[in-house]
Amino acid sequence: MSKFLSEKLRALTPYTPGEQPQDMKYIKLNTNESPFAPERNVVKAAARAAKRLNLYSDPECKKLVSRLAETYGVKNENIIVTNGSDEVLNFAFMAFCDSENGAAAPDISYGFYPVFAAVNGVPFTKIPLKDDFTIDIKDYLGLNKTIFIANPNAPTGFALTLDQIEQILESNKETVVVIDEAYVDFGASSAVKLIEKYDNLLVTMTFSKSRSLAGGRLGFGIASKEIIRDLNTIRYSTNPYNVNSMTLAAGLATLKNEKKVRKNCETIIKNREYTANALRNLGFYLTDSKANFIFAKSDKIGGEELYLKLKARGVLVRHFKLPRIKDFVRITIGTKKQMDILIKTVEEIL
Repeated sequence: MSKFLSEKLRALTPYTPGEQPQDMKYIKLNTNESPFAPERNVVKAAARAAKRLNLYSDPECKKLVSRLAETYGVKNENIIVTNGSDEVLNFAFMAFCDSENGAAAPDISYGFYPVFAAVNGVPFTKIPLKDDFTIDIKDYLGLNKTIFIANPNAPTGFALTLDQIEQILESNKETVVVIDEAYVDFGASSAVKLIEKYDNLLVTMTFSKSRSLAGGRLGFGIASKEIIRDLNTIRYSTNPYNVNSMTLAAGLATLKNEKKVRKNCETIIKNREYTANALRNLGFYLTDSKANFIFAKSDKIGGEELYLKLKARGVLVRHFKLPRIKDFVRITIGTKKQMDILIKTVEEIL
């Protein structure tokens, strides 16, 4: 680091994104991207928008906001559009985590939560998952902190029910509860329907997973109009043109393909169960994932060793060095052909 870096950031440990290696062609199952390319109308819409790159994008994202509101059965005033869901999560740390309360999240969850807390100088509490890696909602009742819960959780894949989420909301009415639904389309229940009942709920979503736009960087938040107004105040105070024209066009076109999106999700769910059963037959233990990935370990080989041997054979999965999960690998669900290659390669390694 340079001598000029702010003292408050010198101890910052940045988020570690998934590998994007270029040394060979991999079967890429490490960053929970969709195996399905965007539909042709999406690519064409982005290309048309590229012809106007000399002009700023719409800071209000009006067309996309309207289509999202229609899709999720809410009003335009309940939507904010952001540069990936990471941006709306960061805005939430900026807006709702006063130092006297701080923020809290599971100890094993999305790795950006503690980073956002550190960048924004927010006291951050890690709440341990239970031994089986599920969330004990009793730990979150009356917590009096801004709560961040990925549902389904990553990398474990477990999901809370709407009743459990309601209990957390009901007992923390003076603080915001953020439900991060990056993976909700693969088997969990969305909490969006609860925003009319709870003014302390913020639901965040992304186009990166089920909607095949990871490279487009498009996310959004759904909440009460007051929370959205707060978040937009921050957006307009940092970067009002936060979503580029091509991404706005691609997002709008994608929302016209909802039947295809749902079909792709069904395929991924089917491939997830197929892969999970195959790995169980090889002696693996797996969590009950409701996401587009599985979380697996074997008594026959360590997590890091399996990750390295798969990588050497051209199959890329994700390994985390945290002590409680170091024996696991997280495997993104791809096409049936990709999963067959993964299973065959694991068999060869074992």
